[in-house]
Amino acid sequence: MNRWMYPGTFDPPTRGHLDLIRRAMPLCDELIVAVADNKEKNTLFTLEERLKLTEKAVVGLDNVKVLSFNTLLTEQVEKLGVSAVLRGVRAFSDFEYEFVMALTNRKLLDRFESIFMMPSENYIYLSSSLVKEIREYGGDLTPFVTAPVLEMMTEMGKGPVT
Repeated sequence: MNRWMYPGTFDPPTRGHLDLIRRAMPLCDELIVAVADNKEKNTLFTLEERLKLTEKAVVGLDNVKVLSFNTLLTEQVEKLGVSAVLRGVRAFSDFEYEFVMALTNRKLLDRFESIFMMPSENYIYLSSSLVKEIREYGGDLTPFVTAPVLEMMTEMGKGPVT
């Protein structure tokens, strides 16, 4: 089975994340969206909330699974039999960071493969950090997140300011 993993913090998942997921789906038999429990990142949402948001964002996508992890990525790749790890690259700075991470992961696990994909043109600028900043200043999040994410953010008092 050609199983890929798309790891990230997804705080929150954006339309850019969903764009990469949809474009990667036909390239693999199964895509695992792996929500990282990274204690060093100061996330807006808890791991459970990010899992729920991500699960809602991928409803109806048949070959996509969502799970969480709190280990080295290479351990998850081994445990789940992942053949490649998908990484989104928006700009040269993303590529430089991801390139170093890919080489480091390959040192830890010889068979580690990274697939770099650029987001669609409509989402090349989009990041979870940008979504959080727009929210902080009361901006409209509709163009940047899916309806389930917007709904959950609103329910939690973190949605658009009215």
